[in-house]
Amino acid sequence: MRNIAIITIALTVAACGGSAGGGGPSSAASAGKSALVGAAAPDFSLPPTSGGAAIGPKSFAGKVVIVDFWATWCAPCRESFPAYQKLVDEFGGKLVVVGVSVDEDSSGIEKFRNETGVKFPIVWDDGQSVAGAYKPATMPTSYIVDRAGIVSAVHEGFRAGDEAELREKVKSLLGP
Repeated sequence: MRNIAIITIALTVAACGGSAGGGGPSSAASAGKSALVGAAAPDFSLPPTSGGAAIGPKSFAGKVVIVDFWATWCAPCRESFPAYQKLVDEFGGKLVVVGVSVDEDSSGIEKFRNETGVKFPIVWDDGQSVAGAYKPATMPTSYIVDRAGIVSAVHEGFRAGDEAELREKVKSLLGP
């Protein structure tokens, strides 16, 4: 039983970026790792957990879109959500964040949303087919999609201060 607990903890730490500070490498270090950088963002069509019509990256054509893969059990994800909401608020209708939950069941998603105070759309990737198309290496992993629907960068993990790097990337994609 003790061995199972140790293995479970080790897997959770590894899946969440490998450190208590959360995160893994920044987008600058990971951009070259993803085959999606420079390619069209895989589209999907999933209903928001709060209700409404199904959405995906193409639903927001002409805007910068951050497709953020996360899970309720991931501590860095809890830190990233308020930072992403601040970016959405700062850039108004020019930036959309879509949170894609890879949780095994949807029971904790709305509680997580309420605890983090976000208003951006969250979808549940039941069966993880969307994650299969994007192949996030860790939780959280965000795919920054430009106005033309091309993946411009990948940001793995989340640490305090990452929001400044993300803000600059979004600004560069929005232009003057």
